[in-house]
Amino acid sequence: MILWLKGVIFNVTTVDLKRKPADLQDLAPGTNPPFMTFNGEVKVDVNKIEEFLEEKLTPPRFPKLAPKHPEANTAGIDVFAKFSAFIKNPRKDANEVLEKALLKSLRRLDDFLRTPLPDEIDADASGKLPESSRSFLDGPELTLADCNLLPKLHILKVVARKYRGFEIPAEMSGAWRYLSHAYQREEFTSTCPPDAEIQLAYLHVAKQIQ
Repeated sequence: MILWLKGVIFNVTTVDLKRKPADLQDLAPGTNPPFMTFNGEVKVDVNKIEEFLEEKLTPPRFPKLAPKHPEANTAGIDVFAKFSAFIKNPRKDANEVLEKALLKSLRRLDDFLRTPLPDEIDADASGKLPESSRSFLDGPELTLADCNLLPKLHILKVVARKYRGFEIPAEMSGAWRYLSHAYQREEFTSTCPPDAEIQLAYLHVAKQIQ
């Protein structure tokens, strides 16, 4: 997604992680993708890969993707962790508590997306601030913050619906607006796996409530 937004031409080669090619195993033993190599150095941390691409692929040839507003980097930072705890839990007595924790995290993200950023506020206007109408975390364009959060939010939506009958509440208009705009962007939809593949990946991760 980052390479697409940067305008870099690249090839995609799919591999079966249960039968990894030898050269893939040799590059980063014991590590699953994503990882990258550059001048013989292997990077396996997603955040480090993002930082590296932003540092090397710079203007004027490549657009800058770092958010202008630092708070965009931390919006929704715990959503995926709360989702993981919720989906992996097999205990009926803990399910409600974990679902509430997930909802609370989603609500914080929704509040952030509905609250206008400083450059959306008219300093001369009086009265109550209008709700933000921005498309993404940092404004009208996708940034590194979205590259990090959007795939996780999409996985949450697909998996929680399939295995828990959980839906992101309709009243979370900020979160739904965010996803709606993402689904209109080829950079996101073309780098997302099909829903069926996501569901299959979580088939044995999502624990049955007992």
